[in-house]
Amino acid sequence: MVESGTRKRGDTRARIQTVALERFTDNGYDQTSLREIAEDLGVTKAALYYHFRTKEEILDSLLSKVSDEIDGLVQWMQSGPSTRERRLEVVRRLGDITRGTGGGVIQCVQQNEVALNNLRSTTALVHQIKQRLWTAALPPNASVEDKLRMRMAIMSVLFANKPGSDLGGTAADRTAAALAVAEDLVP
Repeated sequence: MVESGTRKRGDTRARIQTVALERFTDNGYDQTSLREIAEDLGVTKAALYYHFRTKEEILDSLLSKVSDEIDGLVQWMQSGPSTRERRLEVVRRLGDITRGTGGGVIQCVQQNEVALNNLRSTTALVHQIKQRLWTAALPPNASVEDKLRMRMAIMSVLFANKPGSDLGGTAADRTAAALAVAEDLVP
């Protein structure tokens, strides 16, 4: 019976995260209240508090998931030789991450950049995620140009998924274009 209760609690947390992420992205982090999230879920604010005490806790839980995915990607990159093929694969795998929930979280962070600057731990975590990825993907003895190329390759994938993009096309079109651009950039 404990397993069922644990699963239900996990399902509720996941539902809260999904609804909150949608609200943060659509309405803005600052313009979203816990009350609105609770109403969207059809639960009381007290029930929401059982899982998350603040909006920041919800956002941090979402960022933690993305951080774990990026850490897995970094570990994979570090587990083998630093070849151009592996660096290209890092960019491809990042594209996969950004098409899932991770992409929604990254979009939310990009869209709410100003509001999130007040959340120092959140801002620091986002910076650390990018830094770990950039560092792991660099070739040995990278030149300044190599460093810039690798950062631009990674950022092209992240920018392709930015909400309200004026690039046109579908999300799949933008991702394919970003991967093509990244392939030209990767040292």
